Amino acid sequence: MTSMRDFKASVRVIGRRVLVTFSEPLGVASLDGAALDGAVSAAVLELHAAGARVVVAGEGMPSSVHDLITRGEVESRSAATEHLVQEADLVVSVGDTPDVQRWADAANVTCLHRSVPASGQHDGGTVTLVGGGPGDPGLLTREGERALRQAQVVLFDRLAPVAALRELAPTATLLDVAKVPRGPGTSQERTNELLVEHARAGSRVVRLKGGDPFVFGRGGDEMLACAEAGIPVTVVPGVSSALSVPALAGIPLTHRGVAQGFSVVSGHLPPHHPDCQVDVAALARTGLTIVLLMAVATLPDYCEALMVAGLDPQTPGATIADGSLAGQRVIRAPLRSLAKDVAHSGIGAPAITVIGPVVGLDLSPSTPD
Repeated sequence: MTSMRDFKASVRVIGRRVLVTFSEPLGVASLDGAALDGAVSAAVLELHAAGARVVVAGEGMPSSVHDLITRGEVESRSAATEHLVQEADLVVSVGDTPDVQRWADAANVTCLHRSVPASGQHDGGTVTLVGGGPGDPGLLTREGERALRQAQVVLFDRLAPVAALRELAPTATLLDVAKVPRGPGTSQERTNELLVEHARAGSRVVRLKGGDPFVFGRGGDEMLACAEAGIPVTVVPGVSSALSVPALAGIPLTHRGVAQGFSVVSGHLPPHHPDCQVDVAALARTGLTIVLLMAVATLPDYCEALMVAGLDPQTPGATIADGSLAGQRVIRAPLRSLAKDVAHSGIGAPAITVIGPVVGLDLSPSTPD
């Protein structure tokens, strides 16, 4: 059986129908299925990011995979069948799936295998919080790569550069600890417990996050939990999506004579929510570029509140979805219609919204006369 480490997803799977199937392999019962979930999530997220048309077959989808299914970006089936294998351009099996391999051989379909590493005891347990950047593995720092190469356990979420895991942590146990907005996921408390449990068992643990650990990344929560348990923690900063995603869309957050600064705020709670700490009226008066994270669902509330606070309805705005990935999309519109245009586009999280005159700058390359 061919190993998944032997193929390059970005070259071979774009536009192709890839079946990912899994079953409980021998030897992971002690992990309570967590290692299997992590291996499945890593495979699906990597293939999806590479542009494959993914079908997942199996019972009990991991959180990150369930999120993609709910968004209509990945298909699902309850179990693999011979017919599904015959329809696929490529099959990726996770764990022990002998029937799938037999069906693939009979249909002359390539079947790649992704193993599930067994757990073990190690010396010198530590935790490293790694910021993975906006999603493209090329934007992961060299120090982040080094930490992943040395990792024995990796806890990752759906916004992390999962494509980097296959090459950088091929023998590590992968654990999916995604937090899916308004959906299933791993609580922050459980993530903290897993970090401590695996470090206490002696493993070199990496918590791989999207963006930067300390920019809406709950890095502070995880560092405190480890510190209270006496676990050594190292932080590897990452390229924050708040800065990098607008840049990748050609939007500068500051520009001479246009904007002298920017404000980055979390939009996961609407402005009228009692727990919302964002002073929208003050934000509207600053004259700075406004960057909203986690604000897809609340964008109508923020656009309305900013206009009520006096921000010109014609102020240029843009929402960038899946920044840095192959499927990046940008919706540009004035503040008065931005939320409506985003809703009609059908894009969902993860997305970042930028509001301010900088969005209206024409930064397309000039052509010689």
